[in-house]
Amino acid sequence: MIFLLLVKLLFVVAAFAVYKVRKMFLYWNDRGVNYEEPVFPFGNIKGLGKDKHFSEFNMNLYEKFKRKGRFFGMFFFINKVFVITDLDLIKQIFIKDFSNFNERGLYHNKRDDPISEHLLTLDGKSWKAMRSKLSPTFTSAKMKFMFPTVQKVGEEFVEVLEKVVENEDEIDIKELLARFTTDVIGTCAFGIECNSLRDPNAEFRLYGRKVVEYQQRNTKKIIFQQNFQKIAKFLRMRLINPECSTYFIETVKETVKYREQNNFRRNDFMDLLIDLKNNRNEDNPEGLTYTEVAAQSFIFILAGFETSSSTMSFMLHELASHPEIQSKLRSHLKEVLQRHNGEITYECMKEMTYLEQVIMETIRKYPIIPNLLRLTQEDYHVPDSNLILEKGMSVLIPIRAIHYDEDIYPNPHKFNPDRFSPEEMSKRHPQSFLGFGDGPRNCIGSRFAKMQMYICITSLITNFELTTDKPLTLSKEGFLLGTKDGIYLKIKRIRK
Repeated sequence: MIFLLLVKLLFVVAAFAVYKVRKMFLYWNDRGVNYEEPVFPFGNIKGLGKDKHFSEFNMNLYEKFKRKGRFFGMFFFINKVFVITDLDLIKQIFIKDFSNFNERGLYHNKRDDPISEHLLTLDGKSWKAMRSKLSPTFTSAKMKFMFPTVQKVGEEFVEVLEKVVENEDEIDIKELLARFTTDVIGTCAFGIECNSLRDPNAEFRLYGRKVVEYQQRNTKKIIFQQNFQKIAKFLRMRLINPECSTYFIETVKETVKYREQNNFRRNDFMDLLIDLKNNRNEDNPEGLTYTEVAAQSFIFILAGFETSSSTMSFMLHELASHPEIQSKLRSHLKEVLQRHNGEITYECMKEMTYLEQVIMETIRKYPIIPNLLRLTQEDYHVPDSNLILEKGMSVLIPIRAIHYDEDIYPNPHKFNPDRFSPEEMSKRHPQSFLGFGDGPRNCIGSRFAKMQMYICITSLITNFELTTDKPLTLSKEGFLLGTKDGIYLKIKRIRK
C-alpha cells in the first residue's frame, strides 16, 4: 500500500515537473516572439561541444530569424534568453539604457573561489567601484610607460623565433605566441620575469595553460554554473582550478611584499593595484586585500592571455594564406619605421593604419569572445514593441553572427582588411563591429591588447616571411573561439 502511494506521488511530481517545463518552453510563444522549439533538457544548445561550438547555435538562429524581427527568443537549458539582431536596439541597450543593463550576470563565487571576483564577473556597485579604480592604469599615458617593457619581450620574441626557424620547417605559432603573451602578462600584471619564450615549461606558463585548459574541458560544468547559480554556490562549485588559484594568489603576495619592502616600482599594472591596496580614501575606503589584488591581476590571464595570442595566431594564419596582404602590410610597416629611425616606438603606432585594419578584420572574422551577455536590472519595455523583459532576464548579443552577416559584411568568410578603411567604416552602423564590446562596460584593456599586438606583429612581419597550405579547424569546445589543434606555419627569415 505504501509502495503504491509512493509510486503515485512520484508520478504526480513527475507530471507536474513536465507540465512546468512545457509551460516554461512556451514562454516566447505566449508573448508572440519568434523562437526555436527547445528540446528538454538542453533547450536550444543540444550537441554543445560535440556537434557545434556555443556561438554556432546563435549564428544559425540569427540567420533564421534576422529578417523576421529585431530579436528572437531561445533557451539555455530551461532558462530564457533574449537575443538581439537589430543594431539600433543593441545601441539602446549598451549605451542609452545601460543603467538597466550594466550587469553581465556571470557566475562567480567569492566564498569558495575568491579569485573569480574580478572585473569581468563583478556586477552592480562592486563593478562600478572597481572599474573606476582600474581605469587609470589603461590610459594612453600608462600605456606609454609600459611600452618599453612590452617592447623588450617583443625583441626577445624575434631572437627566439630566429633560433627556432633554423631547426624546424614548420612552427606552431599559436604556442609561441601564447608564450609571448604569457611573458607580457607576467611582467606587466604580476611583476615577474616568466622567461616562457625561452623555456616552454616555465612555471607561470604551465599554470596559465592549466587555467585555459580547465575552462575548455569543463564547458558543460560552466554552463550549469551559469544557468543554475544558486545551486552551484550551494554545491561550492568553482570556476578556477584550485591549484591555479592558490598559485596566482601566492605569486601576487610575494610580488607585493617584495615591492613594498624594497620600495620598488615599475609603473605597471601591479603598481596601481598596490597603491589601491595601501592608499585608502573616500573612493577607496577599505583598500584591496591580497586576494582582490590577485583577482584583478588574474583578469589578464582570462581576458588577455588567450584572447590576444589567439587573435594574433589567426592573423598570422590569414597573412600566411594571403601573401599579397602580407606583402602590403610589410611594405607599410617598413615605411612607417623608416620615419622613426627604424625603431618601433609608441608614437609610430598611430601611423600603422594598415596594421590596424588587419587587426580589426581578424577580430571581425575571429571574435575570440563570440557572444556578450547582459542582465536586466528592472522590467524593461523593449522600444517599439509590446514586449516587457522581466527583471533578471538574460540578454545575448551574438557578436560572431553579426560579424558574419552578409548584409553588413559582403562575402564575410573572405579576409579583407580594406573593410576597415575609414571610407568603408563610415558606411556601416557603429554597432556592426563589437570585437571589444561597447558602452561603459566595453573592454577596459583594448589599448593594452592592441599595443602588444602592434609590437609583436610588427617585429615578426618585418623580419620573417610566412607561408602555409593548411586550413584551420575551429574547436567545438569552450566559450572562446579557438582552433582544435595548433596553427602551423612555414617561417623564413628575411635577409637584409
